[in-house]
Amino acid sequence: MSSRTLPLLFINLGGEMLYILDQRLRAQNIPAAKAQTVMNDIIVTMFNKKFLEELFKLQELYSKKALRTVFDRLAHASIMRLNQASMDKLYDLMTMAFKYQVLLCPRPKDILLVSFNHMDAIKDFVKDTPSILRQVDDTYRQLIKMYTPLSNGEFQLIRQTLLIFFQDMHIRVSIFLKDKVQNSNGRFVLPISGPVPHGTQIPGLIRMFSCTGEESKRLQFNNGGNYTAPLREGSFEIFGDRVTKLGTNMYSVSRPVETHMSGTSKNSAQHTKVNAAPNPLAKEELNLLARLMGGLEVQKQGNADSGFRVNLFATDEEEEEALISRPDELSYGVINIQATKDQQASAELAKIMGEFTESGDQSPGASSKGDDLLAMMDGL
Repeated sequence: MSSRTLPLLFINLGGEMLYILDQRLRAQNIPAAKAQTVMNDIIVTMFNKKFLEELFKLQELYSKKALRTVFDRLAHASIMRLNQASMDKLYDLMTMAFKYQVLLCPRPKDILLVSFNHMDAIKDFVKDTPSILRQVDDTYRQLIKMYTPLSNGEFQLIRQTLLIFFQDMHIRVSIFLKDKVQNSNGRFVLPISGPVPHGTQIPGLIRMFSCTGEESKRLQFNNGGNYTAPLREGSFEIFGDRVTKLGTNMYSVSRPVETHMSGTSKNSAQHTKVNAAPNPLAKEELNLLARLMGGLEVQKQGNADSGFRVNLFATDEEEEEALISRPDELSYGVINIQATKDQQASAELAKIMGEFTESGDQSPGASSKGDDLLAMMDGL
């Protein structure tokens, strides 16, 4: 497992979330000023300096539920509101889109180009707001500093870590089904045609060499596909042509997007429920979530005039039906905990965390991770 995976996972999922919200804001004819406010608020929260300092520290990925909680709070960092069914659908679309991109990357290193495509689009969302643009540019520099020196082996480990994270997610998405890149069971179809990865040759030739290093024989074989020569390598600089289209906005052309649970996902959910026993990190995650719930500032609900709700479904009836039909194991309840100044709530959270304390002496650094990704949401 790579300890450098979390920043890429967060930035790419965040980019997909912004694509979807931008499309829905336009589809629901939200006034341009309000829509831009939503995008700006989410992006400024996403690229908060202190938050990113913690994000880029070497650390293991958090659990799916912990990361989902971060995006719940991030999506509500503005005047926009999503109900449970729409938030579930939003997260499904985000995760399946990025899973598809990771699977189709020609080389593990191209995951960084996918990330830069998301970053390029985010810059375009805030092109008229210089202060937020500076935040995004700072993140570019951090990405370049951390990832461009890595070897191919280290990128392969990052890719493997991402695929392990996504391996039980098989949500069917209408765009992928219509484009025939996803099967009815929710699994993606990998292509056997198109350009081969940069720096490689079209398969189909075996060359044999003598002990002196001279080529002595050639054999050809059928590679089973329709491959072409590699494209030029994409740019890993702040500005440049990324070449790959993975990570660009697939919602730029408006078309309805539906998600459906596959049988495999339902089985995975049941499996997850059976194996939901507390693990050694349970106390740590509760600590982080307590800090997150109490600290991340969200727009006040009382301002009903400026707030509005976004629906990721075609109609309110479809949204309600999705909420009812979705398996409980696959829904992440939005928990509202007023822990910032509410001493009683804080005490209750401390009591819950205490129940996970194991007997015996704890090492001094046992809770040292309290100031990492989720905890840093306190300061936003």
